[in-house]
Amino acid sequence: MIQSMTGFGKATAELQKRKITVEVKSLNSKQLDLTVRVANLYKEHEMEIRNQLSRQVERGKVDFLIYVENIGNETSSQINHNQIEGYYKQIKDSAMKLGVDEPSDWFQVLLRLPDVLKYEVQEVDEAEWKLLHETVDKAIHQLQAFRKQEGEMLEKLFEEKIANISALLSEISLYEAERVEKVKTRISEALQKIEDFDYDKNRFEQEMIYYIEKLDINEEKTRLSNHLSYFLETMKAGSGQGKKLGFIAQEMGREINTMGSKSNHADMQQIVVRMKDELEQIKEQVLNVL
Repeated sequence: MIQSMTGFGKATAELQKRKITVEVKSLNSKQLDLTVRVANLYKEHEMEIRNQLSRQVERGKVDFLIYVENIGNETSSQINHNQIEGYYKQIKDSAMKLGVDEPSDWFQVLLRLPDVLKYEVQEVDEAEWKLLHETVDKAIHQLQAFRKQEGEMLEKLFEEKIANISALLSEISLYEAERVEKVKTRISEALQKIEDFDYDKNRFEQEMIYYIEKLDINEEKTRLSNHLSYFLETMKAGSGQGKKLGFIAQEMGREINTMGSKSNHADMQQIVVRMKDELEQIKEQVLNVL
């Protein structure tokens, strides 16, 4: 079954002091285009996360995000009481010596001064890294489930469009015999209108056969029918078939275009236009296939 490149996955995990949220979303792209934004706390594991995404996501424009929310009473920053007390005394002494007013809002002034806040260096232990790895894995599995669901919808669409093209291909056969007779009649009538024109009837028949053979579309019909069948077979072969399906769709387009140029019949050309419309919808959506 095919998969779409479009998807979204989200997973969360809670520790004693913080909550980890992992989000991953993807859109269609020719290659793997990976953007990773990781909280500074887990920066040292970014390469491992990138490798994990590359193995499991395969292809697409992928945005990956890990953010952390503190949920405990403790924070990573602490007020340096000795430093703030020293600043307080120095500012009071300076105000007295200079004869200026002391600040009306001490905390607003003091908390902006250097080294008043101390930041605790947080470390990730093995248990937390294991939990993060599992959370990333859950988010990726959600993304893959989303892709499979979208893939089922694409598969139904492709089956419908292939069936429509196949039905239109059958309609073309109804006009082929009529088209050949019309070509013969039109050329014969044109020759008869020329006064005192004599021609070799045997040579005329030979040229007529050659001309009609050039208008023959049986080979194109056969190849197109084979491409339609091959498209369905490839689609059922499993995921990772997006590029191959795109190549098959291109070949289908070549056969349809050749039939259009050879048709030389109004009704047949209308059918060809309808076939092109169905194929264009396939080409648009096949870009989303993984």
